[in-house]
Amino acid sequence: IPPIHPSLLVMSSTTLDPRTHTQTQNKATGRQFGRTEVIENTLNPDFVRKFVLDFFFEEKQNLRFDLGVVLIMVPLLLQDFLGQMFCTLGEIIGSTGSRLERTLSGIPGKKCGNIIFTAEELSNCRDIATMQLCANKLDKKDFFGKSDPFLVFYRSNEDGTFTICHKTEVVKNTLNPVWQPFTIPVRALCNGDYDRTVKVDVYDWDRDGSHDFIGEFTTSYREFSRGQSQFNVYEVKKEKITSLLCFCLVTFGLFNVIHHCLPRTQLNFTVAIDFTASNGNPSQPTSLHYMSPYQMNAYAMALKAVGEIIQDYDSDKMFPAYGFGAKLPPDGKISHVFPLNSNSENPNCVGIEGVLEAYFQSLRTVQLYGPTNFAPVINQVARCAEDVTDGSQYFVLLMITDGVISDMVQTKEAVVNAAALPMSIIIVGVGPAEFDAMEELDGDEVRVSSKGRIAERDIVQFVPFRDYIDRQGNQVLSMARLAKDVLAEIPEQLLGFMKTRDIEPRPASSTTTTTPPGLHKLHI
Repeated sequence: IPPIHPSLLVMSSTTLDPRTHTQTQNKATGRQFGRTEVIENTLNPDFVRKFVLDFFFEEKQNLRFDLGVVLIMVPLLLQDFLGQMFCTLGEIIGSTGSRLERTLSGIPGKKCGNIIFTAEELSNCRDIATMQLCANKLDKKDFFGKSDPFLVFYRSNEDGTFTICHKTEVVKNTLNPVWQPFTIPVRALCNGDYDRTVKVDVYDWDRDGSHDFIGEFTTSYREFSRGQSQFNVYEVKKEKITSLLCFCLVTFGLFNVIHHCLPRTQLNFTVAIDFTASNGNPSQPTSLHYMSPYQMNAYAMALKAVGEIIQDYDSDKMFPAYGFGAKLPPDGKISHVFPLNSNSENPNCVGIEGVLEAYFQSLRTVQLYGPTNFAPVINQVARCAEDVTDGSQYFVLLMITDGVISDMVQTKEAVVNAAALPMSIIIVGVGPAEFDAMEELDGDEVRVSSKGRIAERDIVQFVPFRDYIDRQGNQVLSMARLAKDVLAEIPEQLLGFMKTRDIEPRPASSTTTTTPPGLHKLHI
């Protein structure tokens, strides 16, 4: 058996199994994005090869990662499975610093280790740099020889960590190596930010993978580029490395990227559910709130469809959930904003499943009544949004209702006030009712106004759920269609608020252009 077992990472897309509503765990049912390079003799591989994916905020993009080894003599033919991990692209983007660490699984009774992902939105930089580096009088690390040096390039991240972006070849048995010229996209080196720190490590290669560290230096692409006309000299501990940037040229590509602050903005998701009597008796199959043992009702489907996507961008996964239009125990008082978990001090539910559980429990304890007042819930969320207007947080309110708004005048005023805050409102209408009044709140054509004041932004998105129901009864497909439409406007609404307040995202590059709504290129 060959002694070398290189590591190999395979990334594939996965789909939802319409029969179980879960990800298919035994095999990837979507296309394979690609494989990383093979890294020999290590239990802690740091892969250089990156994957470029189209990111759609409004869609659930499932990913599967398989880690394994291949025999060096028969690469890619014989694999030894080491573990796998499933997640969504949104989970990676929504993690703090767009850095996600998860445990590998797939081998019963065995700890498979951890896997770490980082993602970054690609800049519009088209520069391609060709470099050549050489070194003089490096440290001798081999007992029976000199050194076998190679270089590893890293770009800095916002959290102070570094991500590997290039490795040179190994130059055998020399203290004065001259590495081959190599070409690298500037956005791989620094994502178009010429002043971003670039770290270069120098190692002595060892066959067993325990490479000896010789030294390091830090620089930037701007400093590298000065080597077009002269040698750059960098101190590596007591040695010197000289680099010559042979030439730099500009090419043109196909990617247009909108640089936005969504990955750096915390989304706060709130749910409000209509508990008015027009929904029908929850114990009867004709009710919109009927809890069937065989399928979800329209309220649960709308909540799950939107919530499962937007939760990836809410780091604590704690969601305030309210009901409106019900009589509450024990005195039968009518409430237009009551916590579904019956805890007025802390209305948060743990995850979307926690919201669903609280919703079902409320159906058993409250009395459906009326009227259908929207303003109290909108004002409740607006009060939270008032406290955070620096661009670090953005609030999304999902309201699910079956009927005509009873307090339209007050609701318009609440929407106009909320339009000046970091806040968006999604309204999903369920059931057969006419929703003409809801269209008035969705200011796509005419901006909402109240008492002579016009909303400074369009923050309301209304859709009737019946327009998204699959004719074949496929609930998963219905939910995916609904989520895609209602969430499509959120990135632009968020950007609209940032622009009106002159809040600038932390730039990854100096060049930005626009893309089709919702599409962003990401580097993983």
